[in-house]
Amino acid sequence: MAGRTWCTGWVLAFAGLVSTADAQQTVLPPLVTGDRVGAGWQFNGLPRQQLPSTQYDSVLLDGQRVLRVEARGSYGHLVHDLSPRTVPAAGQLVWRWRLDRPNPRVDLRQKSGDDVALKVCASFDLPLTQVPFIERQVLRLARSRTGQALPAATVCYVWDPSLPVGTVLDNVYSRRLRMVVVRGQGDPLGAWADERRDVAADLRRLFADELGTVLPPLSAVAVSGDADNTGADSLGYVATLAWQP
Repeated sequence: MAGRTWCTGWVLAFAGLVSTADAQQTVLPPLVTGDRVGAGWQFNGLPRQQLPSTQYDSVLLDGQRVLRVEARGSYGHLVHDLSPRTVPAAGQLVWRWRLDRPNPRVDLRQKSGDDVALKVCASFDLPLTQVPFIERQVLRLARSRTGQALPAATVCYVWDPSLPVGTVLDNVYSRRLRMVVVRGQGDPLGAWADERRDVAADLRRLFADELGTVLPPLSAVAVSGDADNTGADSLGYVATLAWQP
């Protein structure tokens, strides 16, 4: 995509993140409040982004207020930052979502197809000393250029009808982001699906080559959909999203 020259798409995805959480607040605020995106969730795109922005809106669907995620050749995430880093990784991420219009051009194994109609991500404050040398240097450079404490480890749960459920992939731009397909081939479109993920177990499995005995704390949670690489479009919804220790 445009702008992905010296840096990875994942690193830029979290640039410009602003701390909004307080140690005394609920870990995750509501995704939507009335007819608006919930307070504490911020749109996060690329620095000096020229691309269209993925649209995040509160809509009434099936009798409840939910988050509508529509991508049209667009990019950008909805992020809740956790600062200070006080939430242990040992917990469960629980949410409901549905995919109504998948992106037919997606191929997460290729840079040209690196788009996701719906994903929920958890980032962790992994110490740089545990990151492989070359990736560590790239991340340091990215942090320096963006002025942001970009996460060293991110686990993303994706809905991708082109892949079997259970597929695990590294992001094609950076191994700092690793994905697991939790809804995929054969899962019905336009129907709500309930998820409950043991985040610590997934972190250990996907980053087994880098973790020590102590798990890093949770640093951010994001919801997103993008279609910047394919230039296509997609539509989905996310309802209740919560962190349960």
